[in-house]
Amino acid sequence: MPKQKSAASSPDAREALLERAVSHVSKHGLADASLRSIATALGTSHRMLIYHFGSAEDFWTAVLGGLRMRERDALRESAASGRAPKLEETWAQLAAPSNLPRMQLFFETYGRSLAEPARFHGFLSEAVSVWLETVGDTLSGQHRLTSEQARMHARLRLAVLRGLVLDLLTTGDRAGTTAALHWFAKRARLPSRKVSTRSRASKRSNEKS
Repeated sequence: MPKQKSAASSPDAREALLERAVSHVSKHGLADASLRSIATALGTSHRMLIYHFGSAEDFWTAVLGGLRMRERDALRESAASGRAPKLEETWAQLAAPSNLPRMQLFFETYGRSLAEPARFHGFLSEAVSVWLETVGDTLSGQHRLTSEQARMHARLRLAVLRGLVLDLLTTGDRAGTTAALHWFAKRARLPSRKVSTRSRASKRSNEKS
């Protein structure tokens, strides 16, 4: 008779373990990003992580995907308020010392994804699209831009943010990269959406009638 898999190998067990791992990394970062250390923190063993995820690389890719899903939800929550996150705010989050190990993992995974697109299709399909859709739609409504214009601005913002984070990881020049970000943010600032005098007059007229 074929040997049955144990309950520990069920999708539910894997997802529960992944959720705990993502929460742990969100809170503590990746200062000690070894499989053994995180397994100990999660109350399991590195062998069980390999059992559930296949390899250390696949485990960290899954964790990174979980973190990105949380970021996506946060972006959508911000979009629901009708305000796109400011470049300075996003930079402060991405470039925080506690977040840099995660950004390093992101760029490492990005490189592997480009080398093996079939294996990392899910990562590549959302690496840019989620930001463009969420931030682009918000910019469109916030600044009266066409969809094409809004996505162009969103794409440029994402490119600058990631490029400067990669610069920071490479050079360690926090002052220089932060100054460059603020220089760009000042010049990329879009005018707020304003209601014209005619629109205000029309609104008052409608209210009186």
